[in-house]
Amino acid sequence: MSYNLSVLIELVADAVGDRVAVMVGTRPGLTYAQLDERANRLAHHLAGAGVGPGDHVGLLLMNGTEYLEAMLAAFKLRALPVNVNYRYVARELEHLFTDADLLALVCHRRFGPAVAEVAPRVASLRHPLIVDDDSGAPIPEGSIDYEEALRDSSPARGFEGRTSDDLYIAYTGGTTGMPKGVLWRHEDVFFAAMGGGDPTRTEGAITTPEQLVERILPIASVQVITAPLMHVSGHWGAFGTLYSGGTVVLPEPGPFDPVAVLDLAARVGAHVITLVGDSMVRPIAELLRDHPGRWDLSTLFVLASGGALLSSTTKDLVNRVLPNVILLDGFGSTETGITASEVRSSGSDAARGTRFAVDERTAVLDDDLQPVVPGSGIVGRLARRGHLPVGYHKDPEKTAATFVEANGVRWALPGDHATVDVDGSIALQGRGSSSINTGGEKVFAEEVEEVLLAHPAIQDALVVGVPDEQWGQQVVAVVEPRAGESLTLEDAQGHCRRAMAGYKVPRDLVVVDHVQRGPNGKADYAWARARADAARR
Repeated sequence: MSYNLSVLIELVADAVGDRVAVMVGTRPGLTYAQLDERANRLAHHLAGAGVGPGDHVGLLLMNGTEYLEAMLAAFKLRALPVNVNYRYVARELEHLFTDADLLALVCHRRFGPAVAEVAPRVASLRHPLIVDDDSGAPIPEGSIDYEEALRDSSPARGFEGRTSDDLYIAYTGGTTGMPKGVLWRHEDVFFAAMGGGDPTRTEGAITTPEQLVERILPIASVQVITAPLMHVSGHWGAFGTLYSGGTVVLPEPGPFDPVAVLDLAARVGAHVITLVGDSMVRPIAELLRDHPGRWDLSTLFVLASGGALLSSTTKDLVNRVLPNVILLDGFGSTETGITASEVRSSGSDAARGTRFAVDERTAVLDDDLQPVVPGSGIVGRLARRGHLPVGYHKDPEKTAATFVEANGVRWALPGDHATVDVDGSIALQGRGSSSINTGGEKVFAEEVEEVLLAHPAIQDALVVGVPDEQWGQQVVAVVEPRAGESLTLEDAQGHCRRAMAGYKVPRDLVVVDHVQRGPNGKADYAWARARADAARR
């Protein structure tokens, strides 16, 4: 028995086959037995098309059961499902398709025209499958209908040779450059990012694959997952739920709609809602504040956020409107898995801000790759050891720069900066790629953003650096005011000066109708920097 990600799902399916595994909106869901059978059918179809161990299968899909089916089908064949960002334009798609050497592609019909434009320039791609979505969009030549492919294939298993060493890949856009693929062993990503078979976080990770069945919760945990499955925060959360025998509930595909999420959570009796950062959590909390009693969330136990840190003001609001619910603020990266989380409930010490308690596998290292002394105030680089990726796909230089060895220990350095408190807890300062150097002082965008988000007139904000002849870079805030509110630079500066050093205070303010973020809620700093540059012309 192995820690192959599809083998583990089969263990769960054999134990609780009649439980609902995944559902979209209020549509009838798939049981574990049905999910496994559909993945088997797709795997046999792909095998017939020549897909085998080590081959790459692209997933250009909105959220839906097909996403999880396709991931499992690839894992059954020891192939690698490749997450494709559905917001990419032709240039980015061509790069990813080529870089990943895609052999097959599972694609929603609405993306057919983009695929048709790119596919002729990708030599390896020869087998597109189309999931109909009622869009009526033209489909690429030679495409095969997804449901027909499943209908004509065997529902049986019979997949040999699967191991813990089989590879998983996740493409991440990062903050600069074109998307890059991070390669993991199945066993490592299972323990680092998918819960390790410890759904309650009380028993520790499992020690054998067979033990996973013993950890299946007696009652299925219903988890509403709002993040796109194309991002690791989405499918890591989904697989973690599936490995506990829980039910993954996905909102209908489309832009984030906080009212629809709350409607759905109330209707399905959600135990957990997972969101991404302030851009999702804050609108949810404000709706609950402004419409008390509208949604019955009596079953809700945890409100979780991952992929983008929450501001203290948002956490405080959640604790007020959901006093009996645990707020879980987690962080990690595609290169580390889930690194740590802060648990906050009503009555927590909000004055401490965000401090993460970490285990022995996480450290903050200085420039010499030595641990930062707790309480020293030194800003070092967050580092993670233990279950780590193999490296970057076809990028040995970046692999060597990110995965380093110090004192005989292999560490991942994903780019986060942090300090260590006297008690050993860490405070994240931000990503080096989003830091601003002004007059020799380093300013972390996330720190200024958190202060700005506490302003009563600001709905959302991103902070970037723009070139400045005197200071090297100038701090600029790109802000979205709340409805009916107005904001001036002087207002924002006065608010910030009460909370931070003068060199961190924005020197300019760009007001926009809407702050643009990725579909997973993460900051789009390239967009913000372009708006800041345009405002200076």
